[in-house]
Amino acid sequence: MHKIVPLSIVLILAGCSFTPDYQRPEAPVPDAWPPLRAAASLGEATKGPAMPTDWRAFFPDPRLQGLIAAALEHNRDLRIAVGRVDEARALAGIARADRFPTVDLATQRTASLTPADLSATGRQLNSQRYDVNLGVVAFELDFWGRVKSLDDAGRANFLASDYARQAFRLALIVDAANAYFSLLELGERLELAQATMKSREETRALVGRRRDVGLAGDLDYLQADGAFQSARAETASLARSHAAAENALRLLVGASPKIADGGKLAQAGLIADAVVFLPADLPSEVLLARPDVLAAEQKLIAANANIGAARAAFLPKIVLTAAAGVASKGLSGLFDAGSGAWSFAPVLRLPLFDGGRTTDNVDLAKARKNIAVAEYERAIQQAFREIADLLAARDQLGEQLQAQEANVAAQSQRLKIVDARYKAGVSSHLELLDAQRELFAAQQSALAIRRQLLSAVASFYKALGSSTTEEAKPAA
Repeated sequence: MHKIVPLSIVLILAGCSFTPDYQRPEAPVPDAWPPLRAAASLGEATKGPAMPTDWRAFFPDPRLQGLIAAALEHNRDLRIAVGRVDEARALAGIARADRFPTVDLATQRTASLTPADLSATGRQLNSQRYDVNLGVVAFELDFWGRVKSLDDAGRANFLASDYARQAFRLALIVDAANAYFSLLELGERLELAQATMKSREETRALVGRRRDVGLAGDLDYLQADGAFQSARAETASLARSHAAAENALRLLVGASPKIADGGKLAQAGLIADAVVFLPADLPSEVLLARPDVLAAEQKLIAANANIGAARAAFLPKIVLTAAAGVASKGLSGLFDAGSGAWSFAPVLRLPLFDGGRTTDNVDLAKARKNIAVAEYERAIQQAFREIADLLAARDQLGEQLQAQEANVAAQSQRLKIVDARYKAGVSSHLELLDAQRELFAAQQSALAIRRQLLSAVASFYKALGSSTTEEAKPAA
């Protein structure tokens, strides 16, 4: 009876788990995004089909598809992310291997010489021994789940790394699209600036001829020359920005981008002419399936498992070392009858005093879990904000673009009228210069807004990344 009670206690403790039950934290965001006023021009678009999951369907422009494909193949940061996944997979395998005994085949020859004054017979002894064994060395019996907790933590870290790779892949696709849109925008703005510079150069020449015949003064000519020089400076600035954008795209893609000349933002190629979004009443639960949020959750699961491993360190550790084989004093008799040999050496280690190391390890694991909880909640809040901003952009950017394009049309018509009046001697050169500047600014603004709209739509592909990974859930 006295032997049964300790055994029962051991069995009960062995069935206990020292890892806290994992509970997903409540999402620190509202259940749905704030209601937004849907722009009239986009009212029907919000009722359109669901977003395609294949990036090739979402970005149908062949030039952009080529850039994205090149980025996915050559981008070095993505290669680093893939390498991190392989590293985490190997570490998870190492942690899992500790749950199984390691069996070795060992052969050994031992020789010794004992002096006569140390020998029991008073004579010098020369001895040797040959052993061949299958052995298990230092295998821990995982009664308290310490090794299992480390295995669970390793697998969670691997999953977190793979989800982080998926999140980076989504970001890379969208970054390549945005870099492409920026390059197109700057290209169009550069063409516009070059055309404006040429137009103002012609205007300066016209004013010069009018001054020569007494129909214009020096002030008009200086104004025309200043406008030309301003357009020239703007052209040089945009040329520099365009070169920088091309270099940025080249770095992102990992190779020299091949972009056909004449690409326009209006034909940049997004689904439904760049304005197909999911409904504004989309529940916030979709955030929980984003790869970056899943990565943060797996890190939290790993931190939770590490608490169990740290707690189990307070309890006794049973380590087995065993071997079975044959032994003989001579190599020729190693496998003779009666040469069998075995050894069995269980070791029980119970921590008594370690200067508080074990307690501090538990506190460290708990602190890291608290950090992981905060990082998980922050990831959800960041994701919520991204989609809220994009929903606001859906309401406003389309209407803003329509208004700006109407402004461009009005300013263009105004310039035609003022130019005709100036040539007829009715309007002043200052009025003509003002009309040119207003049209140029309106055209530049329209290009910037169109690029912002394209970028907003592309960002939806990343923001709602739950159905866009195109990959199955990873398995360790």
